Amino acid sequence: MPHQRHCSLRGVALACAALATVIPTVAEAHVKWFAPYIVGAPPAPISRTLADPWFWAAIVLVLVFFVATRAIERTSSGEVILKGMDRISDPLWNRLDDFVRVVIGAFFVAIFAVGGVYLTPDLKTPAEWVSWIQLLIALGVFSKKTMPLSAAGIIFLWVLALRDYDFFHLLDYLALGVGVAAYLVLASSSKPEWHKHRFEALRWGVAIALMWSSLEKFAYPDWFYPLVVEKPFLTFGMPRDVFIPMAGVAEFTMGFGLIWTPLVRRLSAIALFLIMGTAVYPFGRVDLIGHALIMAIFVAIVADHTREVHFLPAIKRSLAGVPAGLMAALVVFVSGYWGLHMTFYGIEGRVAPAAAATEMATHSHSPEHPHGPQAIGGMGAPPKGQPDLKDVASGAAMPYPEPAGDVRAAYEATMAKMHQPMMEGMANPDPDVAFVLGMLPHHQGAVDMAEVQLRYGTDPANRELAAAIIRHQQVEIDRMKAWLLQRGVAVPE
Repeated sequence: MPHQRHCSLRGVALACAALATVIPTVAEAHVKWFAPYIVGAPPAPISRTLADPWFWAAIVLVLVFFVATRAIERTSSGEVILKGMDRISDPLWNRLDDFVRVVIGAFFVAIFAVGGVYLTPDLKTPAEWVSWIQLLIALGVFSKKTMPLSAAGIIFLWVLALRDYDFFHLLDYLALGVGVAAYLVLASSSKPEWHKHRFEALRWGVAIALMWSSLEKFAYPDWFYPLVVEKPFLTFGMPRDVFIPMAGVAEFTMGFGLIWTPLVRRLSAIALFLIMGTAVYPFGRVDLIGHALIMAIFVAIVADHTREVHFLPAIKRSLAGVPAGLMAALVVFVSGYWGLHMTFYGIEGRVAPAAAATEMATHSHSPEHPHGPQAIGGMGAPPKGQPDLKDVASGAAMPYPEPAGDVRAAYEATMAKMHQPMMEGMANPDPDVAFVLGMLPHHQGAVDMAEVQLRYGTDPANRELAAAIIRHQQVEIDRMKAWLLQRGVAVPE
């Protein structure tokens, strides 16, 4: 790949523009409340991604951008650009700790106000007292004496969420939470050697979070199909099966850029901020709350004047280190994602086709995924040798669902699961409680039946309808459970 040490600033701008064509909507990978999904389903084999020419096209474009940026950064022009960024961001840099702490505090006040969530609108909980912990965390960030307590509170909420969500699912939120907690500990430290790494902890936290969550686009591309249908403008006219892998590459590589050299990480942060910012309005205020902390960290990275590179500095300063580092990161994260999924759920996943008729009734609303509004998943790869269906709404190829199997048994299992709890609930002497206890299994039966449709059905309109049913019914299920808890009535399993 050609390396030009003395590229002009215009060349960097053109490289950024070229890259922007492949990263129009990184943000939707984190808007995980837009549709239902099944995280225990087996992920698509990584060989499918490696055989995708669009994946490699995106990798090449990103490498051109990174290598060109590093080539400029090694010259006097690179230092001029960095000093220009320093001058623009000086007012923020001089008060950067105040900015970060205010944003952290405001974020936890916001999710306290939203209520019913742990660390993000994606992680729901009926426990009201959790919200008061969030308020205490917000209050604690403004004093160095209490900042470590706020850090401990953040870790506590993540551990607490393990009661309702399994470990693999919560890995999406581990790195960012640990990064923010580490910042609070390091920022409050009186030891200079610890204190100087506080912003670095934030960078690593958000970088790892982005790289990990980006892998969903390769492991479960079908989770994003309803989003593309609902908001087709996100793809900028690109076919769905071109856009999703390229967006995944963009998210992963921009996250990788945040832990590289100063100019690379600052430009990556600018790109990510703009991309996430454009996604806020279409998705609304909840998306802004969910992304506010991440976007603020991007701003902090852009404003960070430090030039030090602590981790593998010799490799990062070399032009050859860019492709080598990116490939190494891909290997580590892909191995970790697919390897941990197999460790937690087995090779066939928790909803293997052979057990679909019996597992559908139990997995569809399992204790580790009670929250519902997520991205569609659980469909496997197309049967070998069979043609693709055409998605009526998008016109792009859509993989076949799993082989039909005993579909009738799967549907009957949803009814059998629903009937007895529904009749028992309606027998409650309190008419209000009877209504809720009867409606809960009724709604859950609708969710379970819709998931059977997503697993086996092939009609695009029906599949979209099933996804909508799951999304809306789950909101009402959560509301009814919260009503029961507020009145001290045991919520049925």
